[in-house]
Amino acid sequence: MLKKVIVSGCFDLLHSGHIAFFQEAATYGDLYVAIGSDKTVYELKGRAPINTENERLYMVQSVACVKKAVISKGSGVLDFIDELVEIKPDIFIVNEDGNIPIKRELCERLNIEYKILKRQPHGGLIPRSTTALRGVSQIPYRIDIAGGWLDQPYVSKFYPGCVITISIEPSIEFNERSGMASSTRRKAVELWGTKLPIMPDEKLAKLLFCYDNPPGTQEISGAQDSIGIVFPGLNKSYFTGEYWPKKIESVYEDDVLTFIENAFYMIPLGPRYSGFNVLNNTQINEEGAKALAEATDRCWEAILEKDIVEFGRYFRASFDAQIAMFPNMVNDSIWHLLAQYKHQVLGWKLSGAGGGGYMIFVSNKPIENALRIIIRRRDNF
Repeated sequence: MLKKVIVSGCFDLLHSGHIAFFQEAATYGDLYVAIGSDKTVYELKGRAPINTENERLYMVQSVACVKKAVISKGSGVLDFIDELVEIKPDIFIVNEDGNIPIKRELCERLNIEYKILKRQPHGGLIPRSTTALRGVSQIPYRIDIAGGWLDQPYVSKFYPGCVITISIEPSIEFNERSGMASSTRRKAVELWGTKLPIMPDEKLAKLLFCYDNPPGTQEISGAQDSIGIVFPGLNKSYFTGEYWPKKIESVYEDDVLTFIENAFYMIPLGPRYSGFNVLNNTQINEEGAKALAEATDRCWEAILEKDIVEFGRYFRASFDAQIAMFPNMVNDSIWHLLAQYKHQVLGWKLSGAGGGGYMIFVSNKPIENALRIIIRRRDNF
């Protein structure tokens, strides 16, 4: 009978160094992997993992040399104690950088052999570490679901209303000039590097808004950009003719966020062309602002009720109200794309001010080759 071998760790951003470690450890017996929970990662590292515990469990369990992977029940650097008791391994294996005295002492008390492996990349491969890979920016993007333009005083002064936004994980490198607040996101990267700092959402969003719009700025980036990037989940911001909303209502429930993720399909349009000016030929008035505000309210209600038909209807109605006031948002290529999809989807809008980016569809049927999104969840630790 093979010996039982156990290793522990967070294994976020699974890379070739992890696989090499698993493969070498598995040469000593049947390999069990104890994975740190999201809560443990946050407590130990001061940040949430990029991949959730369930994603990490799925990936590690899928490695051929792993017999079984589990989420550790405990917390702290010895979060795997319960797993040692349950699995009863013969050998506990660590890398050189995971070798700390309390692990050795624990194994001695439990009569488990303690073995240290050198960190060796697979032959010819570049050494990898999660820390280095985390240098990739985690700053979110944002999508305005409905009500975009009401965050501008020159629109909401005619009729107050809400803008609905979602914060999007950078699961892919979304196009620049795509209407997903990429320019504001660049300002966030200038300010904070690869991740948002930990502070109250509204305070953080106001800091970003001010940095994005220094004194003398001619065309103010609406507050929905900074709110959409900073605030996790689904958010409704109420504007009454001012640059900052009177109130912000947030929804973090997973079933609502999953409903939106399942409904959204994105088709790339490419970036907006240089020199594009959406503010030409505008027809901003009370009728248009009211139509936009009312469609947005109905869209919000449909999302909370998880009614995909009504969601699609008012998603499109919000877009129709936008282009009635800002006709330059659309062009011939956009109308041509819409003609291909409009009979198979429930609703549509552009990812931003138009002329490029993505066409977003609400659909209850899969759309081939479309991109999907992941909404940023709130860390509840």
